[in-house]
Amino acid sequence: MNLSDNHATRGLPRVALITCKELPELDPDDRLLAAALAERGVTAEPRVWDDPAVDWTDYPLAVLRSPWDYPTRHTEFVAWAGTVPGLANPADLVRWNTDKRYLRELAAAGVPTVPTEWIAPDTGWNPAATGEYVIKPAVGAGSLDAGRYDLADPEHRGLAVAHVERLRAAHRHTMVQPYLDAVDTAGETSLLFFAGPDGPAFSHAIRKGPMLEGPDHGVEGLFRPEQITPRVPSEAELAVAEQVLAALPGGPRRPLYARVDLIPGPDGAPVLVEVELTEPSLFLAHEPGAAGRLADAVLARLG
Repeated sequence: MNLSDNHATRGLPRVALITCKELPELDPDDRLLAAALAERGVTAEPRVWDDPAVDWTDYPLAVLRSPWDYPTRHTEFVAWAGTVPGLANPADLVRWNTDKRYLRELAAAGVPTVPTEWIAPDTGWNPAATGEYVIKPAVGAGSLDAGRYDLADPEHRGLAVAHVERLRAAHRHTMVQPYLDAVDTAGETSLLFFAGPDGPAFSHAIRKGPMLEGPDHGVEGLFRPEQITPRVPSEAELAVAEQVLAALPGGPRRPLYARVDLIPGPDGAPVLVEVELTEPSLFLAHEPGAAGRLADAVLARLG
C-alpha cells in the first residue's frame, strides 16, 4: 500500500519522509515511524528527494530518512537540501555532515576521534610500511567504497594504493584510518538521540558487528549488510556522545535526530567514528517505544 494514498488521512497534518527512488515506500524501519505518526494524527508521506514533481512547500516539515543514493551526487543533493523549507535536519547541517572532514573540526574541539589521514584528489599517498588500515571516501554512506587492508601484505598494499587512486580519479577526498581491532570483539556502538524539550534526549543504542573483512571489491545495493543487536551504552560512551552533540554547529538543540557512532580505541576509551545527522538508520525496530519517541519529536517540531 502506498503510505500516502489512504483517503482516511486526508486533511491531517502532513510530513514528508524523504527517501530515494530505490526505496519509494521507505525502508522498513521508517515505516514504523510512519505508523507512529499516524497514531498521533499526522500523515507521513514518502517522497523521493530528486522527484521534480514534489512541491516541498506543501510540507511544514520534511524529514530526511533514506536518500541513500546521494554520495555520488553530493553537490546536487546539497544544493537540493538548500531549497527545501522545513528540512530536518537543516540544510546547513546536511552540508556540514555529508563530508566527513567535519571530524577535523570535532577533533579540534576536543572530541576523541579516530586518527585520520586526509588525502585530497590532487595529492599523493605514501602508505605506512605495516599495520591494518581502513580506506574510505570522505563523502559516502552505507560503508560503500570502504575497505580494510594489511599494508604488510604485498597484495593488500597494491589494492590499497589502487583504492586511493580510484577515489582520487573520481575527484573524491579519501580517509585513511588505523583499523581498530576492538570492533572485532566489542563491536561499534551507535547511540540514538531525538530532540526533546530540554535538548537532545537519549533514546536507545545498538551494537554493530564488524563490517569490513578485507579489501573493497564492491557491494551490490545501497549499503553493506549489518549485524545489529540492542546495547546498553557505558557511561563513558554517553559522555563522549554528549560531548559530540555539544560541539555541533549551532549547538545541540538543532537536530531532530542524531546518531553517534563510537568504537573503543587502543586504550579501551570510546572514540568517535562519525556523527550521523543526515540520513542515518535509526534502528527503531530494535527498541520498544523508539518509533513513538521520534514521532513525538516530529510532532513537537510541527509545533
